[in-house]
Amino acid sequence: MTATMRIIHWLNAICMIIAVITGLYIGYPYYQTLIADPAVDKYVMAWNRWWHFMAAIIFDVTAIIVGYLYFFSRFEKPYKKLIPNKQNLVEFWEVFLNLITFNKRKKFDSSHSDSYNIVFFTIFHLLLVFMLFTGLQLYVHGLASGESSIGTWWPWMLHLVTDWTLVVFGGNMGVRIAHHYAMYFILVWVMCHIYYQIWRTIFWKEGDIAIVIGGSKFVKEEDKKD
Repeated sequence: MTATMRIIHWLNAICMIIAVITGLYIGYPYYQTLIADPAVDKYVMAWNRWWHFMAAIIFDVTAIIVGYLYFFSRFEKPYKKLIPNKQNLVEFWEVFLNLITFNKRKKFDSSHSDSYNIVFFTIFHLLLVFMLFTGLQLYVHGLASGESSIGTWWPWMLHLVTDWTLVVFGGNMGVRIAHHYAMYFILVWVMCHIYYQIWRTIFWKEGDIAIVIGGSKFVKEEDKKD
């Protein structure tokens, strides 16, 4: 795992924690600083919205970078593992069987990113893109005047690229609900991801968890006979 991807991994992890905590507060304010004073006097909602927006911006930028690396990385090109050819389909199925049989069947090369894991991570980044469009639609909804601190072009562009979500989900409230539920899908993905990485580390004994720290893992060398 390259240094760039490791940095992106930990940025996403930190931003996800921030986005979930602040997003839940925006949807339903569940705490207030200095209870004796009104929350509005402490700008609690304003700060939560600011942190949520900052985390979302980092998410969006990293999603764009990952999208670029999918096709143009010099280290590996994940899109090749998404092509539904025979080799990728067989590998995907073998990794899945390895998981459900608790490592009793392992007929694939675990020294590189496999099709199963690439598909799994692609789903995550598609969820991030979905959050991008629905989140920006909710953001531009607050710019009803068509003005912003950087000009009218910004709300215009956001409407251009996100108004389709209003049609798909039946208005602003539908978009808000879709954005909220997508968060739970991402949290489920995170739990599955952590479980799977620990599972691989235990059963494969190749130190897979170390990949996101040092960039590599151990691979057993097969005995070659002449």
